[in-house]
Amino acid sequence: MSAAPDKPRRGAALEIAGLRKSFGDKIVLDGVNIGALPGESLVIIGGSGAGKSVLLKCILGLIPLDTGTILIDGVDMSEAGGDAREEVRNRIGMLFQGGALFDSMNVWRNVTFALTQGRARQSREMRALAVEMLEKVGLEERVADLRPSEISGGMQKRVALARAIAAGPDLIFFDEPTTGLDPIRANKINHLIRGLTTDLGCTAVTITHDMASAKIIGDKVAMLHEGRIVWTGPVDQLDRSGNELVDGFVHGRAS
Repeated sequence: MSAAPDKPRRGAALEIAGLRKSFGDKIVLDGVNIGALPGESLVIIGGSGAGKSVLLKCILGLIPLDTGTILIDGVDMSEAGGDAREEVRNRIGMLFQGGALFDSMNVWRNVTFALTQGRARQSREMRALAVEMLEKVGLEERVADLRPSEISGGMQKRVALARAIAAGPDLIFFDEPTTGLDPIRANKINHLIRGLTTDLGCTAVTITHDMASAKIIGDKVAMLHEGRIVWTGPVDQLDRSGNELVDGFVHGRAS
């Protein structure tokens, strides 16, 4: 596989319609309708327990949905056969909340894990690709041979971001990308994500409760509340949404 392309390209379209998910008697997602256009950056905000993480797991196919559809470039991920589903999944990148780096592997093997499945193959080419990706996130080549435990939390987040973009995804998900970072490092990660997704031309979906992240990363923002999307709009309307739930969340006021 080759590195992410140098020129922007068309991202994948995401469309979610009527998505419902319950665990026993508890309804977590109650008819979610949301989408992202190719190349668009969608940010989903909401408080703890709103259903953000469950929504992300449903989109990624980690848990089955009860009803509804999740279309990626027109492919229904709940109905597609194994080959079609795997083809779409190969076009997806993911930045996990905690980074989820493998402590047993050095940094460059972590970055290229999706391309090698952890196997020792094409080592010279894979290391060169990893170094290229690390440079894109502002890390020096020397970091490539270190273990995750030997670098700071902010650097680990950058390594995880390098891994997420290594295969040149058309669609990339960010799960609380600034969790555990101080405001200065968080701001750098936000701007880095924004720049990289723009350069790649990919579609981005970010789950966050951090308003600074939402305003920097997003083109469009949707608020999830008690399992439903209660507001969707351009990021520049976030501070004047006209929705009491959104205003309360954005400005930290109890509803």
